[in-house]
Amino acid sequence: MTNIALFGAGGKMGYRLALNLQGTRFEVDHVEINPAGIDRLKTNLGIETVPSSEALSRAEVVILAVPDTHIGQVMGQIHESLPAGTMVVALDAAAPFAGHLPDRPDLTYFVTHPCHPPIFNDETELEAKRDFFGGLKARQHIVSALMQGPEEDYAKGEEIAKVIWAPVMRSHRVTVEQMALLEPGLSETVCASLLVAMREAMDEVVRRGVNEVTARDFLLGHMNVLASVIFEETPGVFSDACNKAIEFGKPALMRDDWKRVFEPQEIADSIRRIT
Repeated sequence: MTNIALFGAGGKMGYRLALNLQGTRFEVDHVEINPAGIDRLKTNLGIETVPSSEALSRAEVVILAVPDTHIGQVMGQIHESLPAGTMVVALDAAAPFAGHLPDRPDLTYFVTHPCHPPIFNDETELEAKRDFFGGLKARQHIVSALMQGPEEDYAKGEEIAKVIWAPVMRSHRVTVEQMALLEPGLSETVCASLLVAMREAMDEVVRRGVNEVTARDFLLGHMNVLASVIFEETPGVFSDACNKAIEFGKPALMRDDWKRVFEPQEIADSIRRIT
């Protein structure tokens, strides 16, 4: 067995990981300081937490299921207790990219993050169809990066990643810099912002007199069919009218230089704001 110290085990993310790690080949020590999280683990999963010092005394792998803003602080408190060769797993690229992990070349730093269940999927069970986040019933893809450490450690990190994000379909290997382009760049700065704009557009249509349920049904239905063509899920082309609307609509909605959000300094600034 591989011994894992799961920090933040009773939190929103840590609880998901604790659940998925049950019944696996990994021996897990659960570390949690929040009384509500401690109670949640004990009541729902029958898990007793342990002090961090006890968990670290056995740990071959440390998983940091704590907020990005706390990773530097937590690692500052524990890294001197980690023997050489210990693997530290971060669940997001932000803190590692921002330099919040200690300068310990003798540690392995592994970063992994879920893609979340795709819009276009083959799920048939209702629980899976309603598992939008993933890691419970719906299958999802994941991305992982070996930030530092021996190459053979990637396989160990990926095995853990496939367990904590299960059920997993494709597992993609990227660099930490590429993961930062994906999030916050692609997923949050671009995708989330445009989706918020779409919701605001729907609300504006409602303000102008369209029934809210009607507007929502119309928008979500069109999102489905339009996305299926744009992302080549199905063969098809847009009508001349739709293409003309895009031609005039895009410059009205977006700046010409909007892709600068992917420039290294823009990504670094975005991560600095959230860490």
